[in-house]
Amino acid sequence: MIQAVITADFSEITGRIKPMHSVNNGPASLRGNSNAKYFTDAAIPFARNHDANFAPSYGAPHTVDIIAIFPNFDADENDPASYDFHLTDEYNANIMKTGTKVFYRLGNKIEHESKRYGALPPKDPHKWARICEHIIRHMNEGWADGTYAGIEYWEIWNEPDLHPQCWDGANEDFFVLFDIAARHLKACFPDLKIGGPAVTGVGNRGFVEPFFNYLTRDPNDPTPMDFFSFHCYAKDPGTVAAQAVTARAYLDQYGYTEAETILNEWNYVRAWQPADVMLYSYKVIPSLKGSAFVASTMLACQKSPLDHLMYYDARINTGWNGLFDYLSQTPLKPYWGLHGFSRLYLLGNEVNSSSDDPAVYCGAAISDDGKTAAILVSTYTDHDSIDGTGCENEERDVKICWTGFSSDDGVRVTYMLTDADHDAQIVSEETFFGAGGAHILRLPLYSTVLVTLTRV
Repeated sequence: MIQAVITADFSEITGRIKPMHSVNNGPASLRGNSNAKYFTDAAIPFARNHDANFAPSYGAPHTVDIIAIFPNFDADENDPASYDFHLTDEYNANIMKTGTKVFYRLGNKIEHESKRYGALPPKDPHKWARICEHIIRHMNEGWADGTYAGIEYWEIWNEPDLHPQCWDGANEDFFVLFDIAARHLKACFPDLKIGGPAVTGVGNRGFVEPFFNYLTRDPNDPTPMDFFSFHCYAKDPGTVAAQAVTARAYLDQYGYTEAETILNEWNYVRAWQPADVMLYSYKVIPSLKGSAFVASTMLACQKSPLDHLMYYDARINTGWNGLFDYLSQTPLKPYWGLHGFSRLYLLGNEVNSSSDDPAVYCGAAISDDGKTAAILVSTYTDHDSIDGTGCENEERDVKICWTGFSSDDGVRVTYMLTDADHDAQIVSEETFFGAGGAHILRLPLYSTVLVTLTRV
């Protein structure tokens, strides 16, 4: 039997729990069902609205994208009649009703078809920037019978290094567009966070390095960028976390030391080719293995330099959605990974925690008042099984140890398990006395357990 030891010291606060459980796209309704309450229950911090214009439940094909809101590029960008905000306003409102904030992608959805529309470079980048300005003024300042949504993050484009699906033009033309738009929007809205460009991966040096070189071509007047966004699809949580290290290094190298790193598309992919391997990846995404991958990736990224992580995708009409069943809108296994991490996030303060087993991931947190604490543990390796069957030799006795949390009347400890038979359900409770404790749980592969400690 494999043995692993998890330790957490609640007397040693190391920082804040970061928003690692944000998602792409918000709640939807289908045949009278809605998953809105699950967004609230998991305290989802942000919903990025990229690819919302694929989903009729969000108002597609008339929502979010620039070419949907401003369909005639030759129209007057200063005239409210040139814009159609109606369904986008509804979509934003549905997100914010759950307590989730909108992360707004300025651009267009990916286009896999033989003809491009939104992926074409705007014929006038200055006008495109002014269109974005008016969209922001509508959303945040009430322009054109608008709202006061207080949307803070505005992302310029999506995957401009993916040709031609997202940018059917030269890289250099995108650099010019980003520079013009970022300068214009930051001048108009100095208190908002303007950034991007959501590259497919920081390993694409042929795009990323020329992009940064262009932004910093004048060292005395670099292009403003409050955050750098990028994507990563992988089979190993460590691979995802390593991308954050690379992204941080790029930002520091080019002088963007205060810019945030935001990984705003990620999910399980063993390999993009051949087709049977990609099919396997799609089967993993909503599975128990997918749940462990989600929890383990969030825990790995919490311990990395990453500032923000956004799962792709909560949109219901896609194979990338591992969170909700398409018809019932009820949670699938990976949702409970997000839910478990949200319990750390709500507590707020990260504390020192560690695992002596590379296949066991952990994180721990304590509340500001010191009355409640929690440890999240997940077991994951990339085996072929998607439900843990055939992996009995990967079962572990995990010893969960903690110090620095005590009460004269004892500490109540609950263990909430997600495995093949449980969805974040309490499987054990006990009371400890003294400054610490330890408990051994036998965990099959792909298990996730949330340990909650409360002063009695």
